[in-house]
Amino acid sequence: MTQQAYYLRASSFAQRLNRIVGWLARHGLSLGGSAELSVRGRRSGQMQRIPVNMHTFEGERYLVSARGHSQWVRNMRAAAGGELRLGRRVDHFTAVEIADDAQKARIIRAYLERWGWQVDQYFQGVTAKSTDAELLAACPDHPVFRIGAAA
Repeated sequence: MTQQAYYLRASSFAQRLNRIVGWLARHGLSLGGSAELSVRGRRSGQMQRIPVNMHTFEGERYLVSARGHSQWVRNMRAAAGGELRLGRRVDHFTAVEIADDAQKARIIRAYLERWGWQVDQYFQGVTAKSTDAELLAACPDHPVFRIGAAA
């Protein structure tokens, strides 16, 4: 029997809030470091947009999916890159998914230290203060992509 991939669907309120945060990012206003992610849809071929929290850890940039295996995650796996927008600045990038290991757990811990006030509820009780084992156990539910410069 296959285990269902973790995904926490956004409530209608969260969807409305995401539209507002995305609109603000498109117009140059970042809320605490947010930007708008655009990634090509794997079925439609159209650019899909969603606000994200860009996370920097040990000099590298990452995207962490707090809600789990969402549509943007599936699209990112297929496209292996996308765009981050803040106002007129558009940053084209490549993306590599990080394996479920101790390094990913360290990235998630740092992400929760920075963004926990906003995303703790999506991590099923795991916080920045959780043990290494608890963070490692949460890794399969929260995809992480390392962001690189576009070729």
